[in-house]
Amino acid sequence: MTSDSYLHRVVRVLSAFRAEDDELGPSELARRTGLPKSTVHRIMQALVEEGLLERRGQEVRLGLRLFEIGQRVPRQRVLRDAALPYMADLWEATRQTIHLAVLEGTEVVYVEILHAPGGPEFPSRVGGRLPAHATGVGKAILAFSPPEVVQRVLEAGLSRMSGRTVAAPGLLLRELARIRREGVAYDREESGPGIVCAAAPVLGRGGEVLGALSASGLSTRMRLERIAPAVHTAALALSRTLGRRDRPYHTAQRALAAWYVPGVAERPPDRL
Repeated sequence: MTSDSYLHRVVRVLSAFRAEDDELGPSELARRTGLPKSTVHRIMQALVEEGLLERRGQEVRLGLRLFEIGQRVPRQRVLRDAALPYMADLWEATRQTIHLAVLEGTEVVYVEILHAPGGPEFPSRVGGRLPAHATGVGKAILAFSPPEVVQRVLEAGLSRMSGRTVAAPGLLLRELARIRREGVAYDREESGPGIVCAAAPVLGRGGEVLGALSASGLSTRMRLERIAPAVHTAALALSRTLGRRDRPYHTAQRALAAWYVPGVAERPPDRL
């Protein structure tokens, strides 16, 4: 076994963990990776010794050292640090769960999440991944991404996370066109039953899309048409901070105070 092929196998084992997983055993890891169980055992032991996996009985889970390494990624760290004040203000204004995500390949990676008190369980978690086309943040990013990025997502296949996931290329392209016009993306129970969200892109100095912000909640309690302007305004304020350092927004509170639009609400309520 060459060192190069061994490294690839290590990556396959680490990549086998999904957002919803807590712990996995060697049999399941072998099934997901297609590697011999004996090979998985050796890799597991090495990763445990290095702190990249943590052992729980016969099973293992991702270790804190992976999170520590991930925190060293400069772009995501800068984006997260800049976004936190806006996320906090958006959380205060909406009392919904607030997500910050970036695109990696055909998936979104969740960089930060502020959970709503007593909120529902979401399929997302910090550092977790979900298919971009099945999430509000993913569609917000794709709508402002180069055509080749969207094409890569289409070629990978539009898998379903729920019965409402947009799985037809034509429908997705039409939705992305609408998002470009309106600046807001929606997840109407597409990433999971009972969950909805409104999302908006975060843009950099040159207009490139850096990520997306969203507010998510229960479909029975959250009115998307009232939440959407708040999300859009917060993402716009964050974009200005990231793209125009000569005129930073030190807080999004002033912007969020004017989130409403005529016909949607007469004034910003204390709780949306």
